[in-house]
Amino acid sequence: MDPMERLLAERACARLILDFVHRLDLGEPSSVADLFTEDGVWRWPEGERLVKGRDALRTYFGSRPADRLSRRLMSNVLVTVTSPEAATAISYFTTYRVDGYDGGMVPAGPPVQIGHYEDTFHKADGTWLLASRTLHLPFGGATPRANSPLA
Repeated sequence: MDPMERLLAERACARLILDFVHRLDLGEPSSVADLFTEDGVWRWPEGERLVKGRDALRTYFGSRPADRLSRRLMSNVLVTVTSPEAATAISYFTTYRVDGYDGGMVPAGPPVQIGHYEDTFHKADGTWLLASRTLHLPFGGATPRANSPLA
């Protein structure tokens, strides 16, 4: 690959990482399935969760509580293009969230998750998509209720 092709591939994959969290936090959570290949996989080894295929991904991410307010901060995004049709990435995330949200501002509490994602990407028909996303969560806790003293 020439340097410009590599740069465009890195940017497209980094954009998928950011689009994923924007859709979860600000959009329609089930639509993250559209960012995956048809046989895409989301896994959380320590949580023993494995979700395969767009339909299952749509159901899984669409099942988030309707009253959940979340914001994820992404950082240290490192995309490595391994071929013209494949890439990998590692990115860090911090998640703030509460359940029972009904509007307005809630007091800021500590994050409920801090970890990283390991991603693989495939390019088909000129479009980069997530082939797999693996969640690694060394720091995690319960999601507080918006009306609790910890929220």
